[in-house]
Amino acid sequence: MPQTATVVRASRPNFLLLAPLCAGLGVALAWQQSETPALLHNLLVLIGAILAHAAVNLLNEYDDFTSGLDHLTCRTPFSGGSGALPETPAAARGVLIAGLGTLALVIAIGVYFLWLRGLPMFLLGMTGVLLVLTYTRWITRSPLLCLLAPGLGFGPVMVLGSLIALGARVDATALVVSGVALLMVSELLLINQIPDADADRQVGRLHLVITLGPERASYLVGTLLLGGYGLVAGGAALGLLSAWSLLALLPLPAAWWVSRQLPSALNHPARLNRVLGVNVAVLLATLALLIVGLSL
Repeated sequence: MPQTATVVRASRPNFLLLAPLCAGLGVALAWQQSETPALLHNLLVLIGAILAHAAVNLLNEYDDFTSGLDHLTCRTPFSGGSGALPETPAAARGVLIAGLGTLALVIAIGVYFLWLRGLPMFLLGMTGVLLVLTYTRWITRSPLLCLLAPGLGFGPVMVLGSLIALGARVDATALVVSGVALLMVSELLLINQIPDADADRQVGRLHLVITLGPERASYLVGTLLLGGYGLVAGGAALGLLSAWSLLALLPLPAAWWVSRQLPSALNHPARLNRVLGVNVAVLLATLALLIVGLSL
């Protein structure tokens, strides 16, 4: 039982809401196109998204433990991993098996949709699997790839993959929506790397917080975050998004607060944790409101 609990903790269940929200954007887009996907297909899309996110988390936790990073990181509620494996090292093999098994389930769901939808599903599915398998060991060694990979996985791969899986088409509206997810998820990972930068450097990681320094990286965080809202507003202005989609702009004042407060909070852990927490709430609220706007 203790090892089972460790595996569950290592999947970081409190962060798994992001995946169904991103997949939910694809579901909402499919329904907006007057598609009526089968309930089973909707459920498989959402379950597959959650499993893919869990697989990333499990494999990341295993690699961070075996590389020694877990023993160097000062954890916050939003960064540094769950801490499950340092507390129960004997569960490491179980976490690895769970990560690979979860990924196998994702691939099985993907093969079903590949059978239904063909080549586009294959291209997006293979991209997603490669991101899961290569993120921790290789992508985190390249600053630009490390910035873009999370956004690509949760944006174009998950949003457009869900859309195609449900039999809908990729159009300009879908590209705008996937772009919003790309910018905001890449921003989320970048800001959460700030507290981990020193530990990451010691194990050979090379992301933009390390190469640019925390202060310049904090300005990039603000640019990405506010850029997501700019894309929503621009999409609505061009008629690619409905007026209801502007509901996603409601958290903008809080996002502006995050972008203004972050640079001055870098050397104050308590303030930084508060900014990180507000940032998570802003991201989840924005994606949820965008789903509502697309559905209306």
